[in-house]
Amino acid sequence: MIYVENKDLVIPGQILADEEYYSGRGTFKENGKICSSLMGLVSLRNKKLRVIPLKSKYVPKKGDVVIGKINDVRFSMWDVDINSPYSGILPAFEVFGREKKELNKVYDVGDVLFLRVVDVDEIKKAKLGLKGRGMGKFKGGIIVDIAPTKVPRLIGKKGSMINMIKDKTNCKIVVGQNGLVWVKGDEDMEQLTKNIIHLIEAEAHTSGLTNKIKNKLYLAIDGELPPEEVDEVEETEEEFVLEKPKLQNFKEELEQEEREAEEKKEKEDKPNIAEVIEELKRKNKNKKDNSLSYGDNSNNSFILNNK
Repeated sequence: MIYVENKDLVIPGQILADEEYYSGRGTFKENGKICSSLMGLVSLRNKKLRVIPLKSKYVPKKGDVVIGKINDVRFSMWDVDINSPYSGILPAFEVFGREKKELNKVYDVGDVLFLRVVDVDEIKKAKLGLKGRGMGKFKGGIIVDIAPTKVPRLIGKKGSMINMIKDKTNCKIVVGQNGLVWVKGDEDMEQLTKNIIHLIEAEAHTSGLTNKIKNKLYLAIDGELPPEEVDEVEETEEEFVLEKPKLQNFKEELEQEEREAEEKKEKEDKPNIAEVIEELKRKNKNKKDNSLSYGDNSNNSFILNNK
């Protein structure tokens, strides 16, 4: 017998079903009963019961990609807040090897970085590194905080959800497995993206979410609904697992933007060659005209004086 329905909200210790069902993530067995081990939503599929937590804290694991904020600069390392009860450290040698540099001239308190978890010790302290595609310091943009368990739903199957948001808002978006999301674009689009991300977090357990988000994006940006398409297969939260987000080489994109901005500024500051030549010709012409006029006057004066 089962005592709950799919997507019911349950609390720790609540009895969900008899032993004829299978115990999955977020549940445990006791005296022939399946019970919830946390507060969350019931997921029932093929007699297997799971409970998806409503809110959880990030627990670092080796190989994860995370977004972190520099909290402190020490003699040979940076302390990094990785949105977790557990601390993160970025050793100096992970950044510039054996070279000796002033750490706060490289990264200072308040800087936000895209990092990789290199190792985790017995007390869950995470050693971080910057080796990998796109790793480094973020410039500009905003940070959006969501529950780490909702990251897979934000990304979508094969990146379907996050790519749809990027394409429509024209924002750069980088997702960390620790629930922090970096967004950079036009100010209005940044705020829209932030609102959309929080909506996905709040309604991750609902079906048909992809179409709902698409409609909201089109209404907000175009003022009308998107053209009707063939109905897509509904995706539900329990189909998603927490996996490594696809890395984006945002660092190279930002550097390219800076190069283009510098080139544009140089071009604006640099005088137009054709205009310079025309200006020189005009000045030379004026100079010649003035010279001839002066010579004529002098000659006339000499003739008059000799008369």
